[in-house]
Amino acid sequence: MSTYSQRLKLVQLTAISSLLFALIGFSYNVWRMQASEHNANIRDASFEMLLQLSELELIIYAGHYDQDSKLGSPRKGWVKVGLINDLSLITTPSVQSSAKQLKQTWQQHWQNYQRQQQSTNEIVAQIDQVRAEVRLLLKDLN
Repeated sequence: MSTYSQRLKLVQLTAISSLLFALIGFSYNVWRMQASEHNANIRDASFEMLLQLSELELIIYAGHYDQDSKLGSPRKGWVKVGLINDLSLITTPSVQSSAKQLKQTWQQHWQNYQRQQQSTNEIVAQIDQVRAEVRLLLKDLN
């Protein structure tokens, strides 16, 4: 009877250990999937921001240097700046701050970027700042 009792305890211990390891493994897997999804969302938003920043820069250059009121339309610029600001909400606080600063710079200079070099330079400098923050974010993702 003693051997039977020892075997039963061994089976119970094995079952409890197996259940414990399964729960630990499942918990790690869920955590890793959440981290991967979070990084994927940030990566997608960051790449889209880089595209939108390039398009905004194209709008500014077309409006200022080419004097093309169609390609360099401030309305298109407002849409790009708004989208960049919205996408930044998915990223880090530093990117959000840079995007917010881009929006403020755009609000101050959108009326003059087609005529004044200083306004163009201010907006492009802020685009470059956001771009640098996004690149740093992408570099730091694990």
